Amino acid sequence: MFGRDEWLAQHREEIIEPEREIVDPHHHLWNWRSMTPYLLEQLWSDTGSGHNIVQTMFMECHWNYRSEGPEHLKSVGETETVAAIAAEAANAPGKAQIAGIVAHTNLAAPELDDALDAHLRASQGLFRGIRHALAYDDDPALSIKPRQPADLFATPDFQAGVRRLGERGFTYDTWNYHHQLPQLIAVARAAPDTIIILDHFSTPLGVGKYAGQRDEIFGKWKTDLAELASCPNVHAKLGGLAMPDNGWGYMDQPKPATSDQIVADQADWYHYTIDQFGPDRCMFESNFPVDRASLSYHVYWNAAKKIASRYSEDEKQAMFAGTARRVYRL
Repeated sequence: MFGRDEWLAQHREEIIEPEREIVDPHHHLWNWRSMTPYLLEQLWSDTGSGHNIVQTMFMECHWNYRSEGPEHLKSVGETETVAAIAAEAANAPGKAQIAGIVAHTNLAAPELDDALDAHLRASQGLFRGIRHALAYDDDPALSIKPRQPADLFATPDFQAGVRRLGERGFTYDTWNYHHQLPQLIAVARAAPDTIIILDHFSTPLGVGKYAGQRDEIFGKWKTDLAELASCPNVHAKLGGLAMPDNGWGYMDQPKPATSDQIVADQADWYHYTIDQFGPDRCMFESNFPVDRASLSYHVYWNAAKKIASRYSEDEKQAMFAGTARRVYRL
């Protein structure tokens, strides 16, 4: 699903503002047998496709965990692997550099501090925070099945774990579905000193029981997102709306999505989020290679630049690089 080179090659666009500096704060790396590999070669093929991508942030994806040892340290294997890839990238200064790692651990576990220390040591200075994704829905039509119980957001241990990240100077990335925004609001209020980053607009769903309900979901989402934005510790990533479960159906088209199609379909979600959070709390993200199922890397960034065209130069600089650098201390 995430390879699709021949399909993606059917559409190519002229690069808009090729000189604009970009920090991509959200991409994955993996080499699973069941999927097309996405490693440094593939990342650089995308980041080198025309836009000026200077730094990136690796986002955990449960890849290459340790097979042995304590459960709370198995995810350190992913951090070790990515840190080695980042070190390899540093030998090519003209290429996009992996400037930070957001790892995974169980924030509700009693061994949390031990796990954070292990990630910090393994990261070669790149560890910035944790994503403990809580996306939960029992609809069988969804392509990604839940790994966590539905009520973990509300447990005292989980909320204490989010607070502990802030106490230690680390960030918390959250991936959840649109209907879980009220739960996230409660977490944000319970951990006001932790920087929280909302991934993928809270993934508004559009398949299964949610198919055909986009307008209704958008209305409720706007209310919940505005309340979330009232929490000053929360920031928002702008991207990740081209996943299969978003329900746009791009991956089933004869040709991949164009930037104009992305803008026409999705711009309202972007503008509303920017209006609520402000550009200084927003950052454009690629979510590659997951969104590669629907469009090319250079097409996504063209769409982002078209969406950003109504904002001032200072606001553009914040959303394309400045916010990510400040939030993740790059």
